[in-house]
Amino acid sequence: MTDLLLRDARLWGRQGRADLRIEGGRIAAVGDALSGEGARVEDLGGAVVIPGLVDSHAHVDKTLWGGPWVPRTAGPGLAAAIAYGRDRRAEFGVPNPDYITALLTNMVVSGTTHARSHVDIDPGIGIGAVEAVREAAERLDGRIDVELVAFPQTGVLVSPGTADLLEEALKAGVKTVGGIDPAGFDLDAENHLDLVFALAAQYGAEIDIHLHDGGDLGIHEFDLIIERTRALGYAGKVTISHAFALCDADDATRARLIADLAELRIGLTSVAPKKILPLRELDAAGVTMGIGNDGVRDLWSPYGTGDMLQRTQWFARNAGFSRDADIELALEAATFGGARLLKIDGYGLAVGDTADLVAVPGRNPSEAVLEHHKRTLVVKNGQIVARDGALV
Repeated sequence: MTDLLLRDARLWGRQGRADLRIEGGRIAAVGDALSGEGARVEDLGGAVVIPGLVDSHAHVDKTLWGGPWVPRTAGPGLAAAIAYGRDRRAEFGVPNPDYITALLTNMVVSGTTHARSHVDIDPGIGIGAVEAVREAAERLDGRIDVELVAFPQTGVLVSPGTADLLEEALKAGVKTVGGIDPAGFDLDAENHLDLVFALAAQYGAEIDIHLHDGGDLGIHEFDLIIERTRALGYAGKVTISHAFALCDADDATRARLIADLAELRIGLTSVAPKKILPLRELDAAGVTMGIGNDGVRDLWSPYGTGDMLQRTQWFARNAGFSRDADIELALEAATFGGARLLKIDGYGLAVGDTADLVAVPGRNPSEAVLEHHKRTLVVKNGQIVARDGALV
């Protein structure tokens, strides 16, 4: 493994410019005028350096990236979108390892070094999406780590046979089990959650539940998840994705829920929709939140590119953030927050951390987020894997 010296970097969290030396895949030193002896030297010209971006909520199995343009004709609402994706995916050969590889490639050159992807598990496709995403990730040859969630997109209780397939995916090595709107879509919150938590406990898996349900129904589901997390000793092993009901809650209820989330280390993810999670409140309480791209150019949505800096900008804009400190708070969610959710060891910019790094043109992190130019360099495990928007 070749040592690497990055000269003239604006390291996030450090004043001024500095050099960064990487040895054995880890950050060995940060300082002024470091020796380049025995190392490959790259002059960053004052680019901002941040840790590798973490996409903590993706659906790469669904993508049509690099494939045909498909105008979306689904009806309104969640159920219609689910049925549309289920009924038309075979027509376009989804999941397709070639499309997934193309999207993962764009994620890598944009600076994403880790991703958590939900993959559809249902009787119509079995666990084929697991195999497709694994094949695509292997093609990237270590340039990105992809963690999978066995996701019952079409429901569990309303889709007979899905529970057995979720178990099959866990037996095949998937480390996280998902859920979807236990009451609003699967129509039986208690039994849905009991099944998901039981599977997780049996296979030592983590849990990541899509919760689109808003209002009082969503708040009730929050309470059910919190109750089971506490009673079953699952603190630190549960994530709630989307979590729209938290935005709908009155001040007192939201404060109570946030306190429970903090106590039980239940994480949240957002994909930067119009209904934005209260990131400042969550951060102040110590609740971990990550940001993800969700679906990219698929039967659900024509939007997205896989670029986490673009998605971070969307989040900051929709949240009404304009101060640098708030924009950097959103960037924290897209980096350190996602890393905590995925339990990535040795993540960060300190000496001894794994050298997963991104160099982005800009004079400060906020400018880097808002302009999101082509990444100057992407480094994974101490090796340059992308340069100026292309794989190396």
